[in-house]
Amino acid sequence: MSKVFKSFKALDWVLLFLALALLGVQVYCNLTLPEYLADIIGFLQKGAMMGNLKMFWNDILISGGYMLLLVVAIYISTILVSYLSSRVVTSVMARVRHSVFEKVNNFSMNEIGSFSIASLITRSTNDITQLQNVLIMVLNLGLTAPITAVVAIIKILRISSGLSIVTAISIVMLLLLVLMMFVFVVPKFKKVQSLTDSVNLVTRENLTGIKVVRAFGAEKVQEKKFDGVNSLLTKVNIYIHRVAGIMGPGISFIMQATSLALVWLGAYLISNGSIDYSILSEFTQYSMQVIMAFMMVSMLMVMIPRGIVSGQRIKQVLNSKSLIEDGEGAEPTEEGTIEFKNVSFKYPGADDYVLKNISFKAEKGQTVAFIGSTGSGKSTLINLVPRFYDCTEGEVLVDGVNVKKWKLHTLHDKIGYVPQKGVLFSGTVKENILYGNQNASDKDVEDAIKISQSKFVYTLPDGLMHHIAQGGGNVSGGQKQRLSIARAIVKKPEILIFDDSFSALDYKTDKALRKALKAHTQGTTCLIVAQRIGTIHSADKIIVLSDGKMVGQGTHEQLLQSCSVYKEIALSQLKKEEL
Repeated sequence: MSKVFKSFKALDWVLLFLALALLGVQVYCNLTLPEYLADIIGFLQKGAMMGNLKMFWNDILISGGYMLLLVVAIYISTILVSYLSSRVVTSVMARVRHSVFEKVNNFSMNEIGSFSIASLITRSTNDITQLQNVLIMVLNLGLTAPITAVVAIIKILRISSGLSIVTAISIVMLLLLVLMMFVFVVPKFKKVQSLTDSVNLVTRENLTGIKVVRAFGAEKVQEKKFDGVNSLLTKVNIYIHRVAGIMGPGISFIMQATSLALVWLGAYLISNGSIDYSILSEFTQYSMQVIMAFMMVSMLMVMIPRGIVSGQRIKQVLNSKSLIEDGEGAEPTEEGTIEFKNVSFKYPGADDYVLKNISFKAEKGQTVAFIGSTGSGKSTLINLVPRFYDCTEGEVLVDGVNVKKWKLHTLHDKIGYVPQKGVLFSGTVKENILYGNQNASDKDVEDAIKISQSKFVYTLPDGLMHHIAQGGGNVSGGQKQRLSIARAIVKKPEILIFDDSFSALDYKTDKALRKALKAHTQGTTCLIVAQRIGTIHSADKIIVLSDGKMVGQGTHEQLLQSCSVYKEIALSQLKKEEL
């Protein structure tokens, strides 16, 4: 909750205190109404006994007028409190939602993996909405109900100790109902949010892989998987609502039974002359207010635990400390260089090393390529440069400075990164290309399109203004890769990283793209991960990886002579004459 309070601004506090003041007015009016009603009944009783109602008519009109004013004040204050509380809470929760989004954006791959993407989506949407609803309810009911109950009970005790027994029994019955809710329902709320994560996960997985699902005719498999988690969530929700469903009839029964008991006992006391009709009326009104207050509290007791669970889940995200922390900042001693010094890496919590004792240096303007069998650690190695992960042992240097000393924003500004799987965002083609450099000129965009062999964009219905669907669903894999490359080029970075980014291109396009890159990116250091010898054979330096170890380093010709692993890969793709 401390994170929520930190999100309050000065205007929010002003509106909140105004809402609290109006709540005070509301409580005062509610607790004063029964007194005026008792006065009117008393005047009517006296007039009937004396046979002259006109004698008390002015008093009745005055008390009735005060009652109308109180009712109007209650309605106006209720509307204003509802408006102010909704405005304050929604504004604050919007800032909390932004804080969660910002925090997640700064997570390393480790934190994203530990929470899971599905859970982070649920926490950013469902959990914040749950907390928002609870806070609005607390502001509207959580303060007025307890105060109303306490003051009404004090007034009841002053009016009649005999009738108070009935109200006391009703309160005990209400407390037993609330206790039952706590014992049987509250522990289930945490499970509901966890199962919501699971439903989100299966749904997201199904929608992301919809083409594969349809291609293999696995709709029934996915439906069965979804039915599994959905049934669990349904069962827990049914259990919660069945138990919670007892609350409504239970409270209604207690209220009606209390009214009946008060009338019966009141009639007995009136016949004995212990009380009169006005006292019974006032007492009944206050008793109903006590029961209504406890009913509101019981509703809050159902909602608050769910809000607490959601708040704790949000707090876990906001308080989570990233393993990748911003460096203090450093002055480069070199320019455009990348160096690995005895680097070893294993994933957090894992026992086996993915990379072992890797050492090499890429000079400014050099192209360094990495090749090896699947699972040899190529992508993991280049992910250490932009600090998606930090090495376990050794040092990774950029411009002669350990990457851990760089400010993350400064480090990322130096790098143009093209992932293995081309990722595009919803928006126009131009917006996607300008994603890394909003200030790029139209000529820069045209040059990036030309270098990346993305001239197909000019044949699209709206050209550069053609809309790209979420995830690039309306373009091919090769087109996504080329647009991803254009996005990296237009940034004009010191370092370009290609993580197997040419795999979806045909040989002709691949060759043309590499030729254009070499001609237009002079002075840019390039790291290329590839599976094809044809993609990397002209690189200044080729590093061969096998089981996380560096088993060869040199040019294409040198490795053919000195590295059996490289030669084996080469022979599996090209004929001896081509080599």
